[in-house]
Amino acid sequence: MSEAHFLPFVAAYAVDASSRMHRAIATYRLLTGVPPEDADIATDSNFDRHVLASILAVASMDGGPLPEKAGLSGHELAALLERYFPSVGVKLVERLLSVECDENDEIAMVRDLLLKQRSTEGYIGRWLAAMIARRAIEPDHLWEGLGLRNRAELSRLLSRHFAPLAARNINNMRWKRFFYRTLCEDEGLVMCTTPVCTQCNDFSLCFGEESGESRLAERRRDFLLQAARPVVRGDWPI
Repeated sequence: MSEAHFLPFVAAYAVDASSRMHRAIATYRLLTGVPPEDADIATDSNFDRHVLASILAVASMDGGPLPEKAGLSGHELAALLERYFPSVGVKLVERLLSVECDENDEIAMVRDLLLKQRSTEGYIGRWLAAMIARRAIEPDHLWEGLGLRNRAELSRLLSRHFAPLAARNINNMRWKRFFYRTLCEDEGLVMCTTPVCTQCNDFSLCFGEESGESRLAERRRDFLLQAARPVVRGDWPI
């Protein structure tokens, strides 16, 4: 891939919804060679690549520098791509390496919670902790914010890479709510005024259904109803 096609990694794209969807689907296909709905996640290694590609794809929809939207520094993103998606041919150009990831206290707290509960070796757990924490501040369900196809994929992700933390969610609380509740409990704070969840008026906010159509699938469906322009593989879409 040429450097000219790579530099849009750090560019801000304010485009319409169908163009954002096109960029996200093209990003996933460029990374994996297949559209999201055809992902093979039978093995753990394939599942990890699917998760990373999904996060990068959905982050590319939001506009702004991709490293920031994904929760990584430019250096971390370059290392991730080199390790898991070498066919992309990313060059570690100075412009990418100079991108820093600004984080607020909320992101840092969730990231550190995940880091303390890692259950796999290597860099991927660190990268995923940062990426999950950053995407958790988005308004969607967490599995949607990560670009995954359903909540089951999120549960598998957390059980694989952050098993001690995932095992604590014995009542199947929504994952974002569970993260914040865990942070409060670990600090000796009280998150809720009601001592028992079943007596809480906001029970559905913590335990309600998290099904539905993924962001990428929804955008793809909407896009297919319109005149589709072809995806050019050599043109890095972000």
